[in-house]
Amino acid sequence: MTNPLRTIATANDIAKAVEALGLAEPRFAAIAAATGLPSLRRSPGGLAGLLRIVIDQQISVAAGAAIWGRLETLLAPFEGTRLLAASDEDLRGCGLSGGKVRTLRAIAGAAADGSLDFQRLEILSDEEAADMLTAVHGIGPWTADIYLLACLGRSDVFPAGDLALQAAAAAAFDLPVRPSAVDLRQMGEPWRPWRAVAARLLWSHYRHINGLPAA
Repeated sequence: MTNPLRTIATANDIAKAVEALGLAEPRFAAIAAATGLPSLRRSPGGLAGLLRIVIDQQISVAAGAAIWGRLETLLAPFEGTRLLAASDEDLRGCGLSGGKVRTLRAIAGAAADGSLDFQRLEILSDEEAADMLTAVHGIGPWTADIYLLACLGRSDVFPAGDLALQAAAAAAFDLPVRPSAVDLRQMGEPWRPWRAVAARLLWSHYRHINGLPAA
């Protein structure tokens, strides 16, 4: 079945979206001029891709990579059934918190019983795919949005609850305070159907104004 959903798969897709966003909002053109085209931010999907997003939440990049490496070693060959069979003690020994252990088990269990179908996610609408993901214990809207943006490359997903995105929007648009998720989502309506690339631009802007290396 042909997937009719618009996705971001190449640097040319990014360039096309940035051009459209710059015409809709000149401040995006200024951001792109200062930072260059944003990266694809694409990651492998499936069970491992979703687990990695959960592991990386609220910790440094280096810490996430270290935990992931230990988990891969523990579960080699990496399979959901091996995660379900592992003890909580062994999983916590990889550096996972109790909450993340429970979420990883819930994800692996949902994948095993078919309630979380990674192949079906690829053909569902953004809203339907988000609903399937957030039905799993421990997966909230932010996690679902990041999976759709990074692993599936959806063009119009906008993780408005992301704190860095909110901070970048406040700086880029000279707002007196950081916008709420609701306010930022409303701001982003004119940026359809390229809101995922608007998010990439704002993340690039955040790193730029904070003196961080490009992602």
